[in-house]
Amino acid sequence: MAVRDALRQLLDGLKPLDLDVEEAGTVELVMAEALNNIVEHAYPEGDTSGPIRISCEHAKDGLHLTVVDAGRAMPDGRTPVGAAADLDVDFCDMPEGGFGWFLIKDLAKDVTYQRHDMENHLRMRLAVALS
Repeated sequence: MAVRDALRQLLDGLKPLDLDVEEAGTVELVMAEALNNIVEHAYPEGDTSGPIRISCEHAKDGLHLTVVDAGRAMPDGRTPVGAAADLDVDFCDMPEGGFGWFLIKDLAKDVTYQRHDMENHLRMRLAVALS
């Protein structure tokens, strides 16, 4: 529920940019994937939950987003590759998940991750609300 609330607040805060439906959908999808990954992996069940901070800056080349959390670090200190899943299989063999990083890296530009002072910093640029 906190992810849904954060997405609503983010989109409400972006209203002055007058994003079209497709742009707003891109922001919502990318951020939902990023936030759900944090909830599921950085703060997995049984661990203490913690804060997630989202900041954004509008520039000529789009919307620059930074997501910071104090959860577990990314394995190997980097984001997953995010390869597309093989969908040329029987329906019962279709993967249930694993699309998140593919979607993030497909829709966002300049995706970077750093672990700094016991915090995860995920930065990305979305080519929306271009000036």
